[in-house]
Amino acid sequence: MTKARLIAAASLLALSACATTAPPVAVEPAPLPADHNGPPVKPPPFPVEPVTHETAGWAKLAPVQMTADTSYLSSEERQVVNLLNQAANLMSEIYFRQVFAQNPQVRTEIDFVNPPGEAQVLEKFDAFFGPWDPLDEDKPFFGNTPRPDGAGFYPPDMTKTAFDAYLAANPDQKDALTSGYTVVRRDGDRLVAVPYSVEYKQWLEPAAALLEQAAAITTNASLKRFLTLRAQSFRTDDYYESELAWMDLKDTPIEIAIGPYETYTDKLYGRKTAFEAFVTLRNPQESAKLDKYKSLLRDMEANLPVEEKYKNFKRGFESPISVVDQVHGGGDNVPGVQTIAFNLPNDERVREAKGAKKVILQNVLGAKYERILKPMAALVLVPEQAGNVTKAYMANETLFHELAHSLGPGSITVNGRATTVDKELKEIGSGFEEAKADVMGAYNIMYMMDRGVLPKAERPQIEATYIAGLFRAMRFGVGEAHGRGAAMQYRYMRDHGGIAWDPAARRYRVDPAKLDAAIKSLVADIVRLQGNGDYAGTKAFLDKWAVIDPEAQSVIDSMTHIPVDIRPIYPDRI
Repeated sequence: MTKARLIAAASLLALSACATTAPPVAVEPAPLPADHNGPPVKPPPFPVEPVTHETAGWAKLAPVQMTADTSYLSSEERQVVNLLNQAANLMSEIYFRQVFAQNPQVRTEIDFVNPPGEAQVLEKFDAFFGPWDPLDEDKPFFGNTPRPDGAGFYPPDMTKTAFDAYLAANPDQKDALTSGYTVVRRDGDRLVAVPYSVEYKQWLEPAAALLEQAAAITTNASLKRFLTLRAQSFRTDDYYESELAWMDLKDTPIEIAIGPYETYTDKLYGRKTAFEAFVTLRNPQESAKLDKYKSLLRDMEANLPVEEKYKNFKRGFESPISVVDQVHGGGDNVPGVQTIAFNLPNDERVREAKGAKKVILQNVLGAKYERILKPMAALVLVPEQAGNVTKAYMANETLFHELAHSLGPGSITVNGRATTVDKELKEIGSGFEEAKADVMGAYNIMYMMDRGVLPKAERPQIEATYIAGLFRAMRFGVGEAHGRGAAMQYRYMRDHGGIAWDPAARRYRVDPAKLDAAIKSLVADIVRLQGNGDYAGTKAFLDKWAVIDPEAQSVIDSMTHIPVDIRPIYPDRI
């Protein structure tokens, strides 16, 4: 099933002739919403004149048929994976509405007004989960309405200033309204918090039933426990016990992450979690090779170039590492820029109890290296350094990026208040954390080289691969969290002499000594800002450094023949 069709799995595209359905299972499918029984005579209007806009965003995604070795799976495991694929499709149904609550009506309107190039508009709409192009600064390609900062989590006209004012006037509602598991709706002059389990019950209930069906089939005790508890979480909005159970998965090739996790979609307040799913198969040999690094996490924490008060030894350091092939995706994992690894859970209570699991999607990473990073290298760096960009160090940087999410401040105290970094940094926290993980990943790889864990002779490879990787992310644009964080790192490295523009070659040249010093300095700056919970300081830091200058833009402009990202095509069944 292609990305364009993933959101059709249960009901969304029932109006469209191109709709597809997931393979039948023993669970009753979600009923069609009342407004999806057929095209209305007069559709709910998108609140602008429906003008279509050409955009190259769709062409920037290279379609890739994703494969994985499934020959070793038992019949039982195949049944479980196929049920999880269907549950993943339901995460797409929810996320489609989390992007913009009116998305179903907007799609109906596209059908109704029959704009020029309707088929292409619908394809983009389905691929990007709405009428905005995430690869073109979220510009609309249908209509002229800007993408709401609050996505579908808040009233579409809600501003951060207005929300802050309401919270200040109604402190008794703050916890519910800022919860990661509620949507905010208006009731007259009041705001009300609607639990996810209520707002999205139409899809969460059948998803829970699919997980329970898979739990009844599997004979793996840890997977059975996780799936059973996660089904309960869908009904209660309490994810703590199921997150703990997810950390304890073992002795199964099935590595499944499904539920509400990341907060990037909430650009208003950075608190609301988005539903997504990764259905993956674990490679035990490759995973075992990386076990040595998780035992060094405490040493990495101690080696951070900051004062002791900013170091965090409260978190658990178990941090299992899984190298996997992704076989299906859902929700926030599907549209736009593709994830090559993740570090979950995000709940600081779970991290302090058990650490966090790092999952590397080796087939997605490999596709991105071959189609994107490898051909980019010669456009970013001078010829004698471009060859140092390697797949091995893209994989290492990805691993150490994820390890870095377990390092540095988490639970902090601000003005005598016990709080967390993400709560204090709000909507800019997620992007800043990604930038931290990038630069801290490079810093810790160099630390591993200094300790002899990795070959010191390969230092030019991490330097070149790290810099080229910043340009890969900058192509997403500074409106995207990873792109903005990469631009910040680029400009910081350049201003500190870590890289220099060669006007004759029209490429960059790495200065190893200055780059090492700049990386160390940036790690320290970021960790201190996080540890202080300094929202204003972090925002000013990003505003200063997250800038794509003319030279960087000229390099980015030379890459038009290289995809910005890939569009994985996964099968519905294995």
